[in-house]
Amino acid sequence: MAIDPKFEENRDVADEHEDHRVWGPVDEPEQLGIHGTHVAVDFDICIADGACLEDCPVDVFEWVDTPDHPESEIKADPVKEEQCIDCMLCVDVCPVDAIDVDPGRAGRL
Repeated sequence: MAIDPKFEENRDVADEHEDHRVWGPVDEPEQLGIHGTHVAVDFDICIADGACLEDCPVDVFEWVDTPDHPESEIKADPVKEEQCIDCMLCVDVCPVDAIDVDPGRAGRL
């Protein structure tokens, strides 16, 4: 299942992490929600293959530890989503469709 592109309508902000929103539900360690708004990563389906980190030309992503999560114990966190240039490379290379980029999404930094 891919990230919900309408997560902003379908979910509530549950927390904030590294200056970006976390959209719930969050129930650690199994449910970690969606991190980011302009650049959004569904931590619950991210398998941490690293393609987004390798291909992003402006280094939007950094690894963050997510111990005991069933999919992977690290995730690609959009800690610098304000640097995103909307090239969509991360969206194209994600093997599980865990990333959505939308420059028009409300709450863009």
